[in-house]
Amino acid sequence: MGKIIAIVNQKGGVGKTTTAINLAAAVGKAGKRCLLIDLDPQGNATSGVGIDKRTVKLSTYELLLGQASFEQVCVHTPYLNLDVLPCSMQLAGAEVELVDMERRKNRLRAALANARSQYDFLFIDCPPSLGLLTLNALCAADTVIVPIQPEYFALEGLSQLTGTLRRIRQQDNPPLELEGVLFTMFDGRLNLTQQVAGEVKRFFPRKVFATTIPRSVRLSEAPGFGQPICYYDGGSRGAAAYDALAAELLQHH
Repeated sequence: MGKIIAIVNQKGGVGKTTTAINLAAAVGKAGKRCLLIDLDPQGNATSGVGIDKRTVKLSTYELLLGQASFEQVCVHTPYLNLDVLPCSMQLAGAEVELVDMERRKNRLRAALANARSQYDFLFIDCPPSLGLLTLNALCAADTVIVPIQPEYFALEGLSQLTGTLRRIRQQDNPPLELEGVLFTMFDGRLNLTQQVAGEVKRFFPRKVFATTIPRSVRLSEAPGFGQPICYYDGGSRGAAAYDALAAELLQHH
């Protein structure tokens, strides 16, 4: 059975989608079958692997609403061992439509039931909020990766997210675990970075990835070309960082 990992942070701009795309591609390149699930209505994970979200016919929207199967929505990418469940612009309305549905928090879990056996890892890119789409991801997931930028506001957000994970474990998904906290846009020369990193490691001992993701122009450029960083510029610092993160994740499993 494949492992489902939700990549979550209710704060935007912390490298969540960048991590979803590049970690999935790096793990795929390492020989594991990967599925990238775009659950963010912005659709950046979809365009980040070269799919024009304006042309997507069936998407995670139809999947959640039960209007299409996993097989109908799944798209193969040109990248090694990487498939994607793309997002369309309609997903923005899904939060409202899900409210009145039965088992509204477990729609994604049910939709992925048959997919798990086909992949080693399934990565979910969540929206920057703790609404019904993110709750669906947390109810479907085995573990959670939390990317954070090392700044003081990140500590507040991490505390709020920890409370949400605790409630999900109590009410909906008892086996859910924190895979790890990932520092993104990391500059170890800054005192603030070191202070925040120290605080996070104190609160989450043994749950902070040793790998950190640096600020990188090449990482920022890659989505514009619809390519994960390991294909856009495999020799860059960003590619090396995500390769290291993939190796660390695979070592855990």
